[in-house]
Amino acid sequence: MPRVCVPHLVSTPLPPHALLESAHSIAMSALRNVGRLHQQSTAFFLCDIQEKFRTHIFQYPSVVATAQKMIAAHKILDIPLIVTEQKPESLGVTAKELDLSQAKINIPKTKFSMYVPEVEKELKNIKSVVLFGIESHVCVLQTALDLLENNYDVHVLADGVSSMNSFEIEPALNRVRSAGGYVTTSESVLFQLLGDSEHKEFKKISNLVKQTKEATAGNKLFVKSNI
Repeated sequence: MPRVCVPHLVSTPLPPHALLESAHSIAMSALRNVGRLHQQSTAFFLCDIQEKFRTHIFQYPSVVATAQKMIAAHKILDIPLIVTEQKPESLGVTAKELDLSQAKINIPKTKFSMYVPEVEKELKNIKSVVLFGIESHVCVLQTALDLLENNYDVHVLADGVSSMNSFEIEPALNRVRSAGGYVTTSESVLFQLLGDSEHKEFKKISNLVKQTKEATAGNKLFVKSNI
């Protein structure tokens, strides 16, 4: 009986580095989150910008100016504004320049983090939080960490957070980054939320940016933010 020769198919194995690259690519495709902001799933968190801090916080006027810009934007874009005050009986109420008339919630707290049950209830359908206020290394940082642990994207405004001691700001922002949060700026956030120059509120936001140009240019928090 004649012998039939069947060709033996041999697959060439991928080198180890190619296997690693392929596995990494697959994993990143499945897990990649670039922290994109969307108007319908974003909330603004204003953290403890209170009167008693006025003469103690590094560049307090810059924090207030950025907060004013974000409050104006929350009204234009109809984005929920969440406000807290740390022990207001001791530290006073929110800075008088800040109009909280349309805030979704404004509550006192003793916990350093803003992520308290009353706030958590207001975050239905929210995926991303834009966070600004004081102090960067205490209430802001602990708020960011709590939100990240609970699977929210966190965007901390480098031009909107500060501390009594300026040297505390940079390590706090670095800690946010290392935990998976994003450090950004108020203007960048506003244009991310628009996404397109055809957005119906583009002109209003563009005008807001122009109106606050001088305050933004004079914001010395950027010096300490190490973006």
